[in-house]
Amino acid sequence: MNKKVVLAFSGGLDTSYCAIYLSQDRGYEVHTITINTGGFSATEISEIEKRALSLGVASHKTVDETKNYYDKVIKFLVFGNVLKNGTYPLSVSAERMSQALAAATYAQEIKAHAVAHGSTGAGNDQVRFDMIINILAPGAEIITPIRDLKLSREAEIDYLKSKGIIFNFEKATYSINKGIWGTSVGGKETLNSLGMLPEAAWPTQVTKQASEEVKLSFDKGELAGVNELKFSHPTEAIQHLQAIAGPYGIGRDIHVGDTIIGIKGRVGFEAAAPVLIIKAHHALEKHTLTKWQLSWKDQLAQFYGNWLHEGQYLDPTMRDIEAYLTSSQQHVTGEVYITLYPYRFQINGIQSKYDLMSSKFGKYGEMNLGWTGEDVRGFSKIFGNQTMIYHQVSETAKQ
Repeated sequence: MNKKVVLAFSGGLDTSYCAIYLSQDRGYEVHTITINTGGFSATEISEIEKRALSLGVASHKTVDETKNYYDKVIKFLVFGNVLKNGTYPLSVSAERMSQALAAATYAQEIKAHAVAHGSTGAGNDQVRFDMIINILAPGAEIITPIRDLKLSREAEIDYLKSKGIIFNFEKATYSINKGIWGTSVGGKETLNSLGMLPEAAWPTQVTKQASEEVKLSFDKGELAGVNELKFSHPTEAIQHLQAIAGPYGIGRDIHVGDTIIGIKGRVGFEAAAPVLIIKAHHALEKHTLTKWQLSWKDQLAQFYGNWLHEGQYLDPTMRDIEAYLTSSQQHVTGEVYITLYPYRFQINGIQSKYDLMSSKFGKYGEMNLGWTGEDVRGFSKIFGNQTMIYHQVSETAKQ
């Protein structure tokens, strides 16, 4: 029997437990994979690899999915101005899709019998990983020791100590998950319906006080430049903008949402670059798209964000929506001017050759140059004609 298993490995307590349990108690040949979506530094990647190998795994692989993550997921979240419940840029939920896809693909490459992950039974990630694995690696066994054994943190620590595994088991006061599209922060304040994270809990501290002007340049809906710098790939522009705006404390909030498994939850997040990009992109769209383009985009994008959040990235309707979103971006090119302040920002306006707010067609509330007063009188009669008929028929019927 093939006893080869791919383990999605972060290097934390849960996945460290899984590595030992699967190899020593279940007899599997464990192959760990760490998927970087822009949240790990080179030093952190090195430390995770050392941790995996110290646990006796058969092999360890690191995959940098940052650019793929942008090209396959983030790009469409920007095109759709996706903020779940008007707040959250899907920082973690979108990231998990990219990680699950990479883990399932790797399992197929090395012909693994099983895929394992460290999800508990209480969150969204278990559903996201399971669905992707079922679709991309059909027939592969899905092993989730933490969920299946209903393990507490203390039980995991005791088990690892019994196996002679010693590292810093001290639980951080706040759980932090970092990626290129934002950082989530969970703590005691987010476990209840009332409470805000204290200043010290945020990974990026506020160190900038003076206001700062920033210019974001978009090319067909994608961030191509920040101020006078141009970038070869939008991920570089995102990281550069994050470095500028993060120290202002911009993009901090708490998301309240409905989980896939039917319970509500709260999580803090900081996402300076994602929030600025989405808001700036939306401002540019309001100038360069027609009202019906904007209307249909809003409806499709809301569905896209919700379906992605619930792990349904591989549903073919997602590719259909992506095609529409891409088509809608053909004229979303130009510059957006923003002022940054501590904890907030102000969008000052845009410049674009596709700006539909052109003075040669008239100025709203002042004068028009494309029609006469008589044109408007006729238009008003025709535009309201059916409603006028309805009301006249209703009044006649009452008599």
